[in-house]
Amino acid sequence: MRGVMGVLFLVIGITFADKGAEFVQTEYQRPFRAVVEFYFDEPEKIKPALEWVSNIIYVLSKEPYNFVPGEDIDIVVVIHGTEITTLVRKNRDRYREIWDRIEGMAMYGVKFKVCGMAAELIYGYKKEDFPEFVELVPSAITELLHWQHKGYALLIPRILERKKAVEEIR
Repeated sequence: MRGVMGVLFLVIGITFADKGAEFVQTEYQRPFRAVVEFYFDEPEKIKPALEWVSNIIYVLSKEPYNFVPGEDIDIVVVIHGTEITTLVRKNRDRYREIWDRIEGMAMYGVKFKVCGMAAELIYGYKKEDFPEFVELVPSAITELLHWQHKGYALLIPRILERKKAVEEIR
């Protein structure tokens, strides 16, 4: 009996070993709603976090989904870490690439909400310090809970520091 089972497992293993991974086209549903929390220890980490948001829009707006950003895709980004400093008018030139990216995403319907409490109490900013594509909200924590109560999925990008080149770890 052991021999028969061993041969059976060997045949099954060989059969599946040559196939490779299967691509599965997930059936995403409309409306696709997400609230994304940005809370980083370094302002520059907002750049790779924006890639997470772009990924959602890119995948869902292409075939076979063809979702319409701003209609079928509703994304709210809540910002309350050091990255707040990248969004004030006086830092526009310093963070030009980030501003351009966020302005483009805002045109696709992505909403950017900055924690008013953190902006004022920690950084000393006022609403006039921010551009039109940003909304100040009373509290990031309360805002995150609000959107989750409305049925938005919470996404918290993890931005890690890569210490080796991709070629080294492949």
